[in-house]
Amino acid sequence: MLQSLKHRIALISVDGDPSAEIGQEEAGGQNVYVRQVGYALAEQGWQVDMFTRRSDLKQATIVPHHPNCRTIRLKAGPAEFIGRDDLFEYLPEFITEFQRFQMQQGYYYPLIHTNYWLSAWVGMELKKYQPMLQVHTYHSLGAVKYRTIGDVPAIAIQRLAVEKACLETVDCVVATSPQEQKHMRILVSPYGNTEMIPCGTDIEQFGGLERSHAREQLGIPQDAKMVFYVGRFDRRKGIETLVRAIDKSQFKHSGNLQLVIGGGSRPDCSDGIERDRIASIVKELGLEEITSFPGRLDHSILPYYYSAADVCVVPSHYEPFGLVAIEAMASQTPVVASDVGGLQFTVIPEVTGLLAPPKDELSFATAIDRILADPDWRDQLAVAGRQRVEIAFSWYSVAARLTQLYTKLLAQKAKKSVKAVQFVA
Repeated sequence: MLQSLKHRIALISVDGDPSAEIGQEEAGGQNVYVRQVGYALAEQGWQVDMFTRRSDLKQATIVPHHPNCRTIRLKAGPAEFIGRDDLFEYLPEFITEFQRFQMQQGYYYPLIHTNYWLSAWVGMELKKYQPMLQVHTYHSLGAVKYRTIGDVPAIAIQRLAVEKACLETVDCVVATSPQEQKHMRILVSPYGNTEMIPCGTDIEQFGGLERSHAREQLGIPQDAKMVFYVGRFDRRKGIETLVRAIDKSQFKHSGNLQLVIGGGSRPDCSDGIERDRIASIVKELGLEEITSFPGRLDHSILPYYYSAADVCVVPSHYEPFGLVAIEAMASQTPVVASDVGGLQFTVIPEVTGLLAPPKDELSFATAIDRILADPDWRDQLAVAGRQRVEIAFSWYSVAARLTQLYTKLLAQKAKKSVKAVQFVA
């Protein structure tokens, strides 16, 4: 008989491996969220298993991270990279492997926290076979995403249906910002239980580096006007807007403007193709001498880039939250971001940075120049940004709020079970 342990939970992220190196194809904020939430929950006493699909035969099946936290990779289709839009047909195999793992371990999970719509479907299917609570985080809403792209994939109808069913039927959907919560209600469904719990960042890893020291370590001149972007190479990330904004900057011909565009993976992947496209625009605009592409930045070097920058730019067409913004703010670097989604929540205009309309290169140029032109104001924004992150966005605070949610749901379930037994008796 399978044993249920009150403090054993599963985080399911089929398409986002918590152990993946950030910057790989389709490895970004979701991967960081699942991994860091898993670590923080483990520190608070939960037994956390993080499930994802195996995408390479060389990958270990189980990766321990902490005495209470590990990544478990399950078979779901061929052991190779498969884009998110092509993963749905392999989800039944993931479910079978998840159930087999439970049987082998001799316990089942009373609560699962699913991430992204693919995992939402997995969770809803699992609930048909065994009693469990399901909490879900979208990370991206199809109803919003498909408004920002011209080529809507065939899987869109399936995704929209799953996201609607998820909101209306799972035990709780976690919105990472008030804006995302509003989008759920207006664009997905007015029904269902939601709770607003933001994403977080590692306030010890990011912060504490002096700008001068970071620049010395990276070989960046102390008098440089450094503009920084980091993230995946994806058209929806708006990197082209940033490059064209730099072309319109009043500092373009100053001799000390530097644009650093971090991120990227294999040349043959979609983000490699987008990187080449961005590089061609840089060349076309004559910005090659002031632009650098340092490639994938792991967590040992990334804090130096944040701290070295005068401004970090997040020009996404849409972001449900935007981890880069709070990583930069934690590093005492002001942010210029698109006035969309969760960025409207994380970045406070004129206090921790500035917001600009998405795809509006002139507005981005103006915002970037305002910060570059006033070092004293830049430093004021930096201090306020760090304070905001310390108060609202540490992973500890996120895990504490999730712990409250999980505990409440488990208690409600236990109470219903007692009442059901009493009624039968």
